[in-house]
Amino acid sequence: MAKDLFSKQSDLYARYRPTYPKELYEHILSFVKEKNTAWDCATGNGQAAVVLADHFKKVIATDISAAQIEKATLKDNIEYLVCPAESTPFAENTFDLVTVAQAYHWIKWKEFKKEVTRVCKPGAIIAIWTYYRNTTSDKKMDDAVYSFYENITKPYWDYERKYVEELYATVEFDYELLPVKQFETILNWQRDDMIGYISSWSAIQKYIKANGHSPIPIIEEEINKLWPKGEVKKISFPIYLKLGRVVK
Repeated sequence: MAKDLFSKQSDLYARYRPTYPKELYEHILSFVKEKNTAWDCATGNGQAAVVLADHFKKVIATDISAAQIEKATLKDNIEYLVCPAESTPFAENTFDLVTVAQAYHWIKWKEFKKEVTRVCKPGAIIAIWTYYRNTTSDKKMDDAVYSFYENITKPYWDYERKYVEELYATVEFDYELLPVKQFETILNWQRDDMIGYISSWSAIQKYIKANGHSPIPIIEEEINKLWPKGEVKKISFPIYLKLGRVVK
């Protein structure tokens, strides 16, 4: 079963986590034959599900965190469900597309593969993606955030974080591979957005649990020195996609 590391900070996650570019969805959808039903697995607050809902008759979005689901954006053709990725109540041959955004590293891959194969139609598409190390146009700012990541939070990340650091190059993805491109999300942030995003990291909650206080004031002080209040910076999140076809 996947880990639930985001229930405690579900408000922060819903507010500050980046969305994904339309070019990413367009590339994925170009391989999907029919657009009847999609499964957005580990949906979080439904960031991917709400986009898929514009292209599919129905989207079923699942997560193991009820707190995350409670913050999800509602649409008439989205059904939200609390359940594990590896064990679902879905009927066989239901889905045309499965997506897992920024969460595949938390899932038990072999068990998930069996479930995906069971619930997907023959030839359905599965897309997983992650982002790592957002950047600004300010090297001092980028260095400060990365130093905080490496020197303050590093011991508090779960083991699976390494797969994100490796840009999903080493995850088990046993499907018929399809061509991919590299994408990026571009956002315009003020400094409070960056602080909010960092506050949503799972390692922050583990740090607080271990030490009894938050490390956020450390990076907040650095960011406030380097980033004038009210100034808008362009933030880039590089996105790394794996795309496959389900063979049955």
